[in-house]
Amino acid sequence: MIYRVAVCDDEQEQMEYINSVLSRWSHLSGHTCEVHTFSSAEAFLFSYETDKAYDILLLDVKMKEMSGLALARHIRQKGSRAEIIFLTSYFEFAGEGYEVDALHYLVKPVSEGKLLEVLEKAAAKLAYEPPYVVITCEGTTMKLYTKDILYVESYLHYISIHTKEQTYTIKESISAFAGRLGDDFFRIHRSYLISLKHIIRISRTGVTLDEGMQLPLARGKYDAVNRAFIEHN
Repeated sequence: MIYRVAVCDDEQEQMEYINSVLSRWSHLSGHTCEVHTFSSAEAFLFSYETDKAYDILLLDVKMKEMSGLALARHIRQKGSRAEIIFLTSYFEFAGEGYEVDALHYLVKPVSEGKLLEVLEKAAAKLAYEPPYVVITCEGTTMKLYTKDILYVESYLHYISIHTKEQTYTIKESISAFAGRLGDDFFRIHRSYLISLKHIIRISRTGVTLDEGMQLPLARGKYDAVNRAFIEHN
């Protein structure tokens, strides 16, 4: 498993120590860790504008300007589901972690054994995270949960990924994108890939999804999509 991890701490020595423990955890657990380090909350947020696909965040509570708690509130408002681990020298902040659904507070100096234990806990929780694909749209990298995808439409060298709330257009072939998705999706036409979860009606010429959109069904696909729909449900 590959985990994208951010460490945000304004103490260089502490950041290097956390990095070394992450490297040890990666070696012991067999997980691959892609670690990004930031010396301030502001530096993290600047990067976060274009790269939101993090799994684990280790945040120092007390930093010079913006605190780790304020940073956590901000990214939760942006929809982040990353596992948050706070690093603190101040016991009195512990209760505030509930509002941002923090996984754990670790008191400095952080014990290697305790951090390894909490990282395992984070990995266990992430194992239950809904399936997702990572996409880059308009310069921003993000996780897109497959359960939210209604259908994918192809044109030229681009695809548009339609969800209930938004449409994301990226440069990728529909075949390549289909290969990144699971069995919940079916290619009904050379230009359309749909979620079997969202089908409400299938006719000889088209498929209707639960949001009301009707998409064309290629000739010869009727029996196959019916079978896929029945087996999925």
